[in-house]
Amino acid sequence: GECEHTDVGAIYYNQRASKGGLIIAEASQITPQGQGYPFTPGCYSEAQVKAWKKITDAVHQKGGIIFLQLWHVGRVRYADSVSSSDIAMTQLSCFNLKTFEQVTAEPPKSLSVEEIKTIVEQYGAAAKNAIEAGFDGVEIHGANGYLIDQFIQDGVNKRTDEYGGSIENRLRFMREVVESVLKAVNGESNRV
Repeated sequence: GECEHTDVGAIYYNQRASKGGLIIAEASQITPQGQGYPFTPGCYSEAQVKAWKKITDAVHQKGGIIFLQLWHVGRVRYADSVSSSDIAMTQLSCFNLKTFEQVTAEPPKSLSVEEIKTIVEQYGAAAKNAIEAGFDGVEIHGANGYLIDQFIQDGVNKRTDEYGGSIENRLRFMREVVESVLKAVNGESNRV
């Protein structure tokens, strides 16, 4: 498979679970194009949902609670390690970013508005998949220079459309992602 947890993941998370304890599982890409690093899990395919189900079952077996962190790296990626894509929020590259293999990130292209809308939908689909996989909720990764944060930061976001400029516009993508995720979990805000 691709970007799926192995059976060792269920053992790992089960060892950390306790009654009433909350585990936020690792950042997991919402789409192949959102992957920035090798060997990171996703939550966009049926095989991934099945693999995560073993993990959530193992945590629930001990009375634990588990949320999945939804993630899209945007421009923080390099082509040789992940699924092929030129998707990023902006054309500004991460010129000083080096991966653990010391490979410089590829220069990105700006997302079209249509591509942005697709990614918003992908966040919702990944949230729905996470709930199907048995997660009690999801956390949206919106920091550390990844895609959502790239939209918010005026030093990176140089867009001139409805997603750039004012702080209201720069927050638009994040707001749309949150709305998409809430819709996917039937508005149960305690799951987000």
